[in-house]
Amino acid sequence: MALEFPPMTLLQTPLYSACVDQQARMTEFAGWSMPVQFGGIKQEHQAVRQRAGLFDISHMGKFELRGPGVIAALQTLVPSNLDRLTQGQAQYTVLLNPKGGIIDDLIVYLKSPRSSSSGMGSETVALIVNAATTDKDKAWLLEHLEGKGIELVDESRDRALISLQGPAAATLLQPHTVLDLSALGRFAHRDTALLGQLAWVARTGYTGEDGFEIMTDPDTALALWQTLTEAGAAPCGLGARDTLRLEAAMALYGQDIDDTTSPLEAGLGWLVHLEEKGDFVGRSVLEQQKAEGVSRRLVGLAMDGRHIARHDYPVLYQGDRVGTVTSGTLAPTLNIPIGLAYVAAPLAKVGQALEVEVRGEPQGATVVKRPFYRAG
Repeated sequence: MALEFPPMTLLQTPLYSACVDQQARMTEFAGWSMPVQFGGIKQEHQAVRQRAGLFDISHMGKFELRGPGVIAALQTLVPSNLDRLTQGQAQYTVLLNPKGGIIDDLIVYLKSPRSSSSGMGSETVALIVNAATTDKDKAWLLEHLEGKGIELVDESRDRALISLQGPAAATLLQPHTVLDLSALGRFAHRDTALLGQLAWVARTGYTGEDGFEIMTDPDTALALWQTLTEAGAAPCGLGARDTLRLEAAMALYGQDIDDTTSPLEAGLGWLVHLEEKGDFVGRSVLEQQKAEGVSRRLVGLAMDGRHIARHDYPVLYQGDRVGTVTSGTLAPTLNIPIGLAYVAAPLAKVGQALEVEVRGEPQGATVVKRPFYRAG
C-alpha cells in the first residue's frame, strides 16, 4: 500500500492576500506561496524596463547581526574586503565553503558606525540572503560566529520586503518618504520614515534597472504596495524577475552558482580581494585557481536561431560535450534566446562558436559579452 503524506503547508508573506486580490497566479517557491505572474511575464518585464514594477520579495532571508566586531567576523567567511564599508553602504558578496564553493550569494549592509580599532563598541549589520538557503545560511553563520559575542536576529518571517524597480522607481517612491532619494547612491541604504512609519530603504535590486528594496513592518508594506500600484507601478511575479535578472546576467543561486562553483569560475572574480585581506574560508582554493587558472567558466550565450537553451542542456563543440547550460530564456527586451552556461575555459572567449543540444539536435550558439542588457 502506498504511503500518503499530508500536503505541505506553504508559508505566506504579508502581501499574500494583496497578490491574490490582484489575480496573481501563485506557485510554491522555497516553501513559500509566491506570485509567479499577474498580467503576464512579458508585460511585467516590459513595465520594469519602461517604467516601474513592484515585487514581493518578503520570502528572502533577513538577518541582523549585532555585537562587537561583526564586520571582522564576517571577513573570515567571504572573499570580499568588508573593511571598505562605512555606515550606510553595502557589499554584494558570497559565503564560501572550504572548497571555495558558494554557499550563497548575499548583500551585506552596514547599518551602524564601525567599531573602534580596539574592538570597543557594537556594530549592526543586515544580511539579505536567498529564500531557499535561509536555514542553511543561518546554521553556517551561527556555527562560525559562536563565542564571538555576536547576536543573530532572524527577521525572515517577521518583516516584509518589497522591491520597486525601473526608471520611474524614484519618482514613484519619493512622495512617500522624507528621504531624499536623489542623494541615495547605488548600494547605499538608510533608515527613514515611509508613509509615516519606520522603514529601511536600499538602492539595490535584481533586474538591471535602478530601483529600491524596502523593508518594513507588514502593515506598512501592505499600504505601500497598494499606494505604489495605484500610482502606476505594475505588480510583478517571479517569472518576470527571472527574465529581468537573466538579461542583466545576474546569477541565480541553485542554477548558475552553488556549492560546487567558485566565484572565479562564475565570473565573480571582482568580489575576490585576495590582496586586501587576510585568511577566509576557501582562500587557499581561490589562490590556487587564480595561480593555475580555472578549468571552466560561466559565459553568456546568444542562440543563432530561435531555439531556447534551457537549464541542463548540453553545450557542444565539434560534437563533444564541453559544458552545460545553467539558465536560458527568450529575452523579452532583446527578442533573442539567451543563456548562461559553464564551458571549458579555452572556449569561454567572446565570439566563440558553440552548439547547444536542444531536444537531441545541435543548435548554433555564440559566446557573447555580459550583461546581455544594460540600462541606458
